[in-house]
Amino acid sequence: MLKRDKSGAVRFAPLHGQTAAKRLAGRPELTGVDSMIWIDPQAPRSRARPRCWRSRATSAVSGECLRRSCRFVPASLRDALYDLVARSRYRIFGRYDACPLPPAENRSRFLS
Repeated sequence: MLKRDKSGAVRFAPLHGQTAAKRLAGRPELTGVDSMIWIDPQAPRSRARPRCWRSRATSAVSGECLRRSCRFVPASLRDALYDLVARSRYRIFGRYDACPLPPAENRSRFLS
């Protein structure tokens, strides 16, 4: 994602960090969500995009190309695939003893 977002517009924050606590406050529909959440910085705070987590969040972050190719696949199937990858991510991508640090030029994009 860092390589594809040339403008540097996308920011990342852990769900249990201070930034997420502030952004998710007042959004009861997101209570208990334990996966990736997309909060559109252009949308008014009063209009949180419905169900924009898991596969929809991935699609929103990944951009128009993925959105176009996924729009014909039912959300339930996309979410099942998302869950499968989430459960298998260590076998697929490997496990680290500690979270790797992002490159210095991208560190400002990771919020606490």
